[in-house]
Amino acid sequence: MDIYTSTLISGIGFVFKRVTSPVAYCALSIKAGTRDEEPLKNGIAHLTEHMLFKGTNKRGAISINNYLEKLGGELNAYTTKEETVIHATVLKEDLSKAVELLSDLAFNSQYPLKELAKERDIVLEEISSYKDTPSEQIFDDFEEIIFGGHALSMPILGKPKTIKSITANDIKTFTESYYTTSNMSFSIVADISPQRGLALVDRYFGNREFKERAINSSKESEKKITFSPAGERVRKISRKTYQAHCVVGTTAYSLYDPKRLHLALLTNILGGPALNSRLNQTLRERRGLAYTVDATYTPYTDTGLFTIYFGCDKANIQKCSDLITKELNNLIEREISPVTLKAAKKQLLGQLAISTDNAEAQCLSMGKSLLFYGKVEPIEQVRDKISAIDSVNLREVAAEVFKESGMFTLIYS
Repeated sequence: MDIYTSTLISGIGFVFKRVTSPVAYCALSIKAGTRDEEPLKNGIAHLTEHMLFKGTNKRGAISINNYLEKLGGELNAYTTKEETVIHATVLKEDLSKAVELLSDLAFNSQYPLKELAKERDIVLEEISSYKDTPSEQIFDDFEEIIFGGHALSMPILGKPKTIKSITANDIKTFTESYYTTSNMSFSIVADISPQRGLALVDRYFGNREFKERAINSSKESEKKITFSPAGERVRKISRKTYQAHCVVGTTAYSLYDPKRLHLALLTNILGGPALNSRLNQTLRERRGLAYTVDATYTPYTDTGLFTIYFGCDKANIQKCSDLITKELNNLIEREISPVTLKAAKKQLLGQLAISTDNAEAQCLSMGKSLLFYGKVEPIEQVRDKISAIDSVNLREVAAEVFKESGMFTLIYS
């Protein structure tokens, strides 16, 4: 069915899609993430997300937690480098309650000191747990190196020192700066009319005062991003782990670069979720050198990050690295055959179709698209763009992104 979009007088974007289901999904997407933080307050976006559930003008923490759950619904939130999202799942007859609750959390949260002390401890535990998981921690260290002094180099969870320094007033200042109407989008996927959905959102969000988002006063998020470890190709960090953990990668295309779909297709061919990815076949299935290997591409507003992660026995690090380099060079030196390209496109299109069949995932995706692009592209247009990719395009993109001189490797061993 068609996607419906609108903009409220308050400046909040609205996107809606109708589905046949008794379950409704809604999400408030806010363009406020790690890159909007002051370095000395790293982690404030994520801590703020936690604090949204700890009390508003009219609800306490227990009331917030129980409000939708007692109806069989769910309330959740997450933070990334560039956005914060609060979302809910309810029966469609309870959608009005969910929309009202999300409005209350976004605009009326009080950040009580007693709750802040508890949430600080919870986040500190989360950071400690993360550090005990090298397969996750290595990505934070990799991004800190790759993005140098830029705000994107900071971890989403923050660091113990910065988390301990954040006050309730800091959080209020952060939300006043970035939880603004022009910096938000609201998405709904439900079995109601678009007009009904718009009326619901307008009731709770339409009367808010229009306000532009602030500019990061430290200018960290406005810095030009440069490849940080100039001349350095490999860095090793000693970790007391049985298995070695390795990430190889580089900066890549932004959200707005038309070549991002080409890189997404190449990433899927190399190390996507399917067992037939080239790296999984080469490293794991044929040679048994790595327990896990995958490739990911994450685009941001002004850059992107391409990475390959693998975990292996310490004695196999060099063998795995050499095979990865060989696969990357193959994509640079030789065009993908028509048969292989057709199969790769079919696979990606199938994965895309399956992901868009998930109503919650679609709701979150639509909210992000409207927030960052100002529109939601119909799935048919995305399919057409993927179908139009040819082997010459892919080889050019591979030559730009996968060149050996631009790759950096971080090893935990």
